Formats: sequence, structure tokens, C-alpha cells
Amino acid sequence: MEQTLVLLKPCTLQRGLVGEIISRFEKKGLRLAGMKMMQLTDAILNEHYAHLREKPFFQMLKDSMMATPVIACCLEGVEAVRVVRAMTGATNGRNADPGTIRGDYCVSNQQNIVHASDSLETAAVELARFFKPEEIFSYTPSNMNFMYALDER
Repeated sequence: MEQTLVLLKPCTLQRGLVGEIISRFEKKGLRLAGMKMMQLTDAILNEHYAHLREKPFFQMLKDSMMATPVIACCLEGVEAVRVVRAMTGATNGRNADPGTIRGDYCVSNQQNIVHASDSLETAAVELARFFKPEEIFSYTPSNMNFMYALDER
């Protein structure tokens, strides 16, 4: 099973969409392995968005991500990174397909509901950035046999 990071951004909290977004991931069959609310700092955002440091919108992005707390989630499932990325849709909500989270809930490039890890390697780094090992839990849901065939898990 893969694990991936999802951050529910301040716009998601402000719009009261937290439960609805988490519910979509759970309904898809992804397991919530960790979740916590946290206030992001300039330091963690400098690290998390280091690849965007030279972009003209960098400070605006950081300010947006510090406007309220975020909800950090560790989601787990078969091909979780790919599944979550497909569910979130294009970064710019105006370009996201209907049926995706961004396609259904936003029209912004920056106020785009969630951050989702883009690869298994990135997910490992990002999960370690936002969670201590003891904050991620391993358990087998009782409905596992109805989510995956035996040869898939």
C-alpha cells in the first residue's frame, strides 16, 4: 500500500469543505492513516515550496497558506499517489475537469482546495515533513475485502 500527503488548504477550511473533501477520498477507498490540523510557518513553507522560490507569486502563495490552519492528511491505498492526483484534477481549478475535486470546488489557480504529493518519492519526503512517525497509524479496515481483490493488496 502506498501513502501520500494531502493538505487541505485554508480556502477549504474557510469554505467549510473539509468533511466533503475527506469523504470523497474515503468513498474512493483510500484509508485515512493520519490527520492533524496545524498552522504552517514561513520556515516549513520555504522548505515545502522551495521549487517555487523564484516565482513572482511565491510570497503570495505562502501568505495564502498561512491565512488559517491547514489539515494535513496521510492517505493510504493501492497506487494512492496516482489515485489522489487523478481525483484532485488540474492545479488551476478553471482547467480542472468536472468530477475532480478542483473541477467541482474551485475556479482559482492558487485557492485550489488541496495540495497532493506528485510522486511516491515526494510523498515520502512530504509526509516526513508534516508527520512524526507515531502520528501515522497502521490498521486494517474491516471492509478491506470489499475494497480490493486479494491479489491487489
